[in-house]
Amino acid sequence: MTTSTRGAAKTPAVLVLEDGRTFRGRAYGAVGETFGEAVFSTGMTGYQETLTDPSYHRQVVVMTAPHVGNTGVNDEDPESKKIWVSGYVVRDPARIPSNWRSRRTLDDELAAQGVVGISGIDTRALTRHLRERGAMRVGIFSGAAVAGDAEMLAKVQAAPQMKGANLAAEVATTEPYVVPAIGEKKFTVAAVDLGIKGMTPHRMAERGIEVHVLPATATAEDVYAVNPDGVFFSNGPGDPATADGPVSVMRAVLERRTPLFGICFGNQILGRALGFGTYKLKYGHRGINQPVQDRTTGKVEVTAHNHGFAVDAPLDKVSDTPYGRAEVSHVCLNDNVVEGLQLLDQPAFSVQYHPEAAAGPHDAAYLFDRFVSLMEAERA
Repeated sequence: MTTSTRGAAKTPAVLVLEDGRTFRGRAYGAVGETFGEAVFSTGMTGYQETLTDPSYHRQVVVMTAPHVGNTGVNDEDPESKKIWVSGYVVRDPARIPSNWRSRRTLDDELAAQGVVGISGIDTRALTRHLRERGAMRVGIFSGAAVAGDAEMLAKVQAAPQMKGANLAAEVATTEPYVVPAIGEKKFTVAAVDLGIKGMTPHRMAERGIEVHVLPATATAEDVYAVNPDGVFFSNGPGDPATADGPVSVMRAVLERRTPLFGICFGNQILGRALGFGTYKLKYGHRGINQPVQDRTTGKVEVTAHNHGFAVDAPLDKVSDTPYGRAEVSHVCLNDNVVEGLQLLDQPAFSVQYHPEAAAGPHDAAYLFDRFVSLMEAERA
């Protein structure tokens, strides 16, 4: 990716999909070129949390909400230390941000972090195209990077695909760190960072948990060196079929019957550990308005999602696994995609979506309490 920032708002830009369809607009953020997987997010708020979610590494995010940037950028809401998206696509960027916490414009923040974007295109047409054809590789070109259509398309088609990508170690911490419990410490949790969001250990800390965040390359020995009451596997980017290391660690946790909780990538890791397959969704689930049913209670929740892969597990029966019986605990009501797994014979469960959702909704926050209950029961 090559970038500059001078005169971005008036600079022509071109978005090129790998099937040859192009959209022409104006540069937004940095000027240059960038490549990634084109995906769309249906959230109307929470763009700052989306941009800084490590799970979006190597993806170009298309916002379906037409007006983006109206609350600017603050220093309190990022989910990590940087913007992770490869590129950003909006229809109608706000000219002037309006929020008492705003410190700078979204355009300026994208430019400062070298994120190439495009504005002024028909994002509805682009979203419909991705729904019909599926998520695909894309390039954004602006300024001197704009070239002939054939040349730009060739660059897009030469970019790496998301299927088969092993990305967790690229976004995870390289050194362990500790998030202390808020108030009285009740439990210790080892959290394997596959692309963890800052709000996740915070939600656990709120419940009296001291969280030891470990690199994606952590071994079972590293996990148990902190003497955990429970083990957590985080969200993260890439293809779960490549995550053999985390799968091996999770199997070691299951063998020791330690209370276990996984979110997003962690759900896919649990699926693989239990012997289920994973597959790539046509265009994935991304946004903060996805309906999911908790089949253990019958309750329907509005939930936040960011996943392009899913677990291939049967919805209509209890499955026998090497670690006891398992069942699908949550399902997406839009398309019947598996959104959660739970073991019936030991304390382990996971969900495919994001109960920590800092921008909301908070319907699924009870899942952290469920994790606490598993650790309480194990201690008792």
